[in-house]
Amino acid sequence: MTRPRGARGSHTTPLHDDVRKGRVPRLRADRGSMSVFVVIFSVVVFLLAGLLVDGGAAINARLRASDVAEQAARAAADQIDVENLRATGQVRLLGDERAVCGRAQEIVDAHDDAKIKLTRCRTGAGQAEVTVAVSARWDALFLAALGFAGSDMSGSATAGPDPGDQQP
Repeated sequence: MTRPRGARGSHTTPLHDDVRKGRVPRLRADRGSMSVFVVIFSVVVFLLAGLLVDGGAAINARLRASDVAEQAARAAADQIDVENLRATGQVRLLGDERAVCGRAQEIVDAHDDAKIKLTRCRTGAGQAEVTVAVSARWDALFLAALGFAGSDMSGSATAGPDPGDQQP
């Protein structure tokens, strides 16, 4: 007694029948599609890792530039004209912008990082404030493979001398 094809206990399938009869089975049209998927998926994962790592480095460089600019502006704002303060009671920065900005440059240099540079320092508002701009360079790690090497991020801050409590 022969069992019908596909019945329980049958060990033959249409593929086995074709091979046993000497026919070569056709290749499926989707053969190798998994390889294409893996390649595309790997590229996407690489780009996402690049955005996460390099994007984080860019944000960190921007925050660092802003932080250094704030520190430099506060230090530069401490360069007050003592003679004017004693004579008039008015607090203002030194008239020599080089001395005020020199103090800002000292703070930037104290960070001992070649990637951080003072890009602008100006006194304004009648010697009442100083504005400092700093740039911080960041280098791409993953995205450098695509030709994007990184860039400069900048931050700026303005500070003025604090006159303290004014007595009536």
